[in-house]
Amino acid sequence: MAKPRSTRRTIDSYNVKSINKIIRAGDCVLMRPSDSNKPSYVARVEKIESDSRGANVRVHVRWYYRPEESIGGRRQFHGSKELFLSDHYDIQSADTIEGKCTVHSFKSYTKLDSVGNDDFFCRFEYNSSTGAFNPDRVAVYCKCEMPYNPDDLMVQCEDCSDWFHPTCIDVNIEEAKKLKHFFCENCSSGNQKKLNNYHAASRHSETKVDGKRRRR
Repeated sequence: MAKPRSTRRTIDSYNVKSINKIIRAGDCVLMRPSDSNKPSYVARVEKIESDSRGANVRVHVRWYYRPEESIGGRRQFHGSKELFLSDHYDIQSADTIEGKCTVHSFKSYTKLDSVGNDDFFCRFEYNSSTGAFNPDRVAVYCKCEMPYNPDDLMVQCEDCSDWFHPTCIDVNIEEAKKLKHFFCENCSSGNQKKLNNYHAASRHSETKVDGKRRRR
């Protein structure tokens, strides 16, 4: 006679004893990879369930992908802490959870005073089968027309309000930090591209995120 299948039930929370953290549906977690040389996987907990005795706890997760795990690979504008929320769902043992983390919205991430090891951000959803992104267009900046990478310093033109990478305007990082009024090539008159007043971009600048000049 076949052994009766154990009844499983959904639970509201679970204390992961190895890290002494309580997880709930909606939390983002770090999960142990099969290859110890790889960084921890990142997932969003969708549901937690256990057997009738409250043991054998499993988590239903939705995986985040790192840019290098996507079909197109990592590109210049991808931030070092950037993740894509994928359509890849899975069920894992709760014992594979190594820690909790926070996946911020792109806008919230740019406002952080400091970025911790467990801080990430997400601005795209990712189709793991087709490699498609949602949204498929985001604001682009600078002469190179690239989306904003929050890891990179940028300077803003006083006239058109566009943002530029120092390398794209032929200045180094230290020079860019000392810039005062800056006018891009299209807006400058004569040789006055750079005047007084510091306008180097910072992580807190909302204009960098919201001031969309054109879309790609």
